[in-house]
Amino acid sequence: MTTAPGGVRASARVLARGDGRGGTALPVLEGEGPLALRRTRGSGAEARVMLVGAMSGPLGGDHFTVDVQARSGARLRVGSAAATLALPGQDKAGARYDVRLTVDDGAELCWLPEQLISAGGSDLRLTTSVDLAAGARLLLREEQVLGRAGEEPGRLTSRLTVRIDGRCVLDQELGCGPGAPGGWDGPAGLAGHRAVGQVVVVRPEFADRPPAGCVYEEGAAVMPLAGPAALVSAVAPDGLRLRRLLDGALASLD
Repeated sequence: MTTAPGGVRASARVLARGDGRGGTALPVLEGEGPLALRRTRGSGAEARVMLVGAMSGPLGGDHFTVDVQARSGARLRVGSAAATLALPGQDKAGARYDVRLTVDDGAELCWLPEQLISAGGSDLRLTTSVDLAAGARLLLREEQVLGRAGEEPGRLTSRLTVRIDGRCVLDQELGCGPGAPGGWDGPAGLAGHRAVGQVVVVRPEFADRPPAGCVYEEGAAVMPLAGPAALVSAVAPDGLRLRRLLDGALASLD
């Protein structure tokens, strides 16, 4: 970790691989500063890692990077101990949070962090880049809450890119809050809602039996992607309702 006038630079890295005995080994589990990593009790062949926020942030000027790799034979679940709170800092520059996920053939990754809250006055750019082999499995959830209770949101720009076997199946960007492109809060955007999220599911069996697109409930929809993948999207008035919508729509895929 480094601290400079422009903010904190911190990174975390997880490498998982099959241990040859039906389980998952974690030869690399490295975190620094605000990105502390802890291995928790897994289930069966699955290894579980928790991202623990050891400092406030990201603040203005901070740059966090998380790199997670699931190699062949690995089953890995990564979560976070609490919500991530984007805050304004003394530095007027925006903050960055970059997530890179890589999953090999015969590996499975569940990326399930808690919600990201965009506090008033903050400015955060979140990028999540996912590269999967043709035989990889993925469950990815992202949830953003715009502002704390009774608070206007900060500026939040979120980009999610998913590639399967080198082919891009999803590349979307959402900008919210002050200075975001016009219409983000209108009928064609969030329509006054203050929580938005998506779940990406990649399963090799979807290549032969793709899920059907549908509206799950008002505010939530399931959409097949151009690959063995599906996207669940939802908007809601608050984070609790958002989680319920995403979980319900996800269950409809089983």
